[in-house]
Amino acid sequence: MIPTIVWGTGNVGRAAVRAVTAHPALELCGVLVHNPDKAGRDAGDLAGLDCPLGIAATLDIDAALATRPRAVVYAASGDIRPDDALADIVRAIRAGAVVVTPALYAFYDHRSAPPEAREQVLAAIADGGGSLFVSGVDPGWGNDVLPLLVAGLGSEVETIRCQEIFDYTTYDQPDSVRYLVGMGQPMDYQPPMLAPGVPTMVWGGQIRLLARALGAELDEIRETLDRRPLESTVHTERMGAFEAGTQGAVRFEVQGLVGGAPRLIIEHVTRIHPACAPDWPTPPSGDGAHRVIVAGRPRIEVTVEATDEDGNRSAGGNATAVGRLVGAIDWLAAAEPGLYDALDVPLRPAAGLLGRRHP
Repeated sequence: MIPTIVWGTGNVGRAAVRAVTAHPALELCGVLVHNPDKAGRDAGDLAGLDCPLGIAATLDIDAALATRPRAVVYAASGDIRPDDALADIVRAIRAGAVVVTPALYAFYDHRSAPPEAREQVLAAIADGGGSLFVSGVDPGWGNDVLPLLVAGLGSEVETIRCQEIFDYTTYDQPDSVRYLVGMGQPMDYQPPMLAPGVPTMVWGGQIRLLARALGAELDEIRETLDRRPLESTVHTERMGAFEAGTQGAVRFEVQGLVGGAPRLIIEHVTRIHPACAPDWPTPPSGDGAHRVIVAGRPRIEVTVEATDEDGNRSAGGNATAVGRLVGAIDWLAAAEPGLYDALDVPLRPAAGLLGRRHP
């Protein structure tokens, strides 16, 4: 059994505790939290399980890492604290742990990560013998292993388009939705996530990774952006009111140009109500989906809809990201210490999970 700590118990961390507990090769040995109100609570309670797990959440990072866990699932957010997240992860790697996380956008394609950040990680690996693998959904498996698998079914590939189409009121992250993405803000507000260059910073690594896997040479990476206001005020169950005239929908693309044409495209279509921008792509059903479209011969389209936590699509997406990461831990623990990406780490059958339930 591989002793594993889950660091953070928010939207991703809850799913991580459940996934580690269910995995036949892993043993949950600790849970780290940042909120003092969570300290001392049982991990099963924090994860929404029906039974206690006998692991009390702690604020003491030093004590947790001093137990020398073989793996750490770093589930704390890096959206607005990337430097702190990197420091935490480097600390865990230096303690000898295999670290899996969705928190470091720059490391989805670690070869193009900022040199100063990459050097910190490599130094920690050399000192402690740990490893790092960064993945998620989008960015993550929806932009790497899934499109590459689907493209492998064709005889001619003209373009690959990866779409995330979501109603963001399903997200339990009001600050990110309202201020990072700008939903409900005046149309002259500049959302940080949509500032020129930021989409490329987040998703450009996935474009480079796809190009590398396909043996294609990128000319450049380009961005497009469209925003729509709400025509009338809408009221949402999770996030309250969004006023008429404020931003209600966003559509952007990060395009990888090959031979002068956009061939690799990551597209996001985000709304806070289906009435906004109804002419844009919509999910087949429900509040959200991830879709891959391979234009070529044949044309192939695959849509993935995931639900968790009482049918929530955002929670379902988080759970798939966690499944990819937690499912990689035993492979990483058996591999040499190092810095890995999605082309290195195989997506494998869920051996030992069929019919398995939490204790």
